[in-house]
Amino acid sequence: MGKQKTWLKKLAQNFQIRNLLLRQALAECLGTLILVMFGCGAVAQLVLSGGSHGMFLTVNFAFGFAATLGILVCGQVSGGHLNPAVTYALCLLGRERWRKFPVYFAFQTLGAFLGSGVIFGLYYDALWGFAGKLIVTGPNATAGIFATYPGGHLTLINGFFDQMIGTAALVVCVLAIVDPYNNPIPQGLEAFTVGFVVLVIGLSMGFNSGYAVNPARDLGPRLFTSLAGWGSEVFTAGQCWFLVPIFAPFLGATFGTIVYQLMVGFHQEGEAHDRKKREQEEKEEDRVRLTNVTTKDALKDEMPSLPITTTTTITTTTITTTTTTTTITTTTPTTTITTTTTTTITTTTTTTITTPTTTTLTTTTTNPTPTSILYP
Repeated sequence: MGKQKTWLKKLAQNFQIRNLLLRQALAECLGTLILVMFGCGAVAQLVLSGGSHGMFLTVNFAFGFAATLGILVCGQVSGGHLNPAVTYALCLLGRERWRKFPVYFAFQTLGAFLGSGVIFGLYYDALWGFAGKLIVTGPNATAGIFATYPGGHLTLINGFFDQMIGTAALVVCVLAIVDPYNNPIPQGLEAFTVGFVVLVIGLSMGFNSGYAVNPARDLGPRLFTSLAGWGSEVFTAGQCWFLVPIFAPFLGATFGTIVYQLMVGFHQEGEAHDRKKREQEEKEEDRVRLTNVTTKDALKDEMPSLPITTTTTITTTTITTTTTTTTITTTTPTTTITTTTTTTITTTTTTTITTPTTTTLTTTTTNPTPTSILYP
């Protein structure tokens, strides 16, 4: 077990890619591969079984869940765009750098190419057994398993509008999902919400041409089918239909971004910025008040100490009393003379002691804690 962990650690160190953009691009490649593999796999099962193993509803569910799974695989690394039109819209809003766009586009297309290759290998025998050859258009066509083609009723203009509106709807919903100022989806649920959006678009807009609404999802498989045996007809069919799923989604992404920003984004962001500005102003006012209080405290602390002189007076009184008695005695006649002298000496001494004392004034101030203001 220890040797296995050591070996895996060394393997990870040897294969680790340091370039962040390349890591993100590889994640987009894998996510788009999953999207195409599961989505086109559902189409292949429906077409090659003659309708016995699925229906158009199952195809819609497959693409919706495939989008969810693809985002879950790469979302924390690259954002889980899986679609150059989504990357383009985020670049328009400045949420992604423009240098990401061509790199993401290339690797998303590569992922779709590889995903269609997996389905081709998975259903190889069924593809050849279905009509005996690989056909682009017609009743027994199999190229539509991988890329989109217009219905017989659809004109190029209507098809262009179809792809533009479908992509605009997708972008509007995606922008709402990832907009932090609107109604942000709890982390981890974005993938499921985007998958639901793809499902709804398929259920409502899939009749005309199969709702590509993703240049990479259509171009990658189309390139693969051109190399796998369907030939160059995949590019010329439907009056060069392949150009529509490439360019219309970008126009739709632009339109969807403008609509969302004009209707929702600018207003929500402006209100959020105003709220943030008010909060900053409140914080600045609190900071100024605290600064003023601190300045006053500092001035009090810097006041010089005041010298105070204490004078102590000590008075001492000494009383001394001396009594002297003198007696003179004579023999004849007997005469006694007694003299008493009393002397009282009073001495008062006053001593003054002056002591300098330094007294420091100390002021304690309790600063009020600023109260945060919550805005709805």
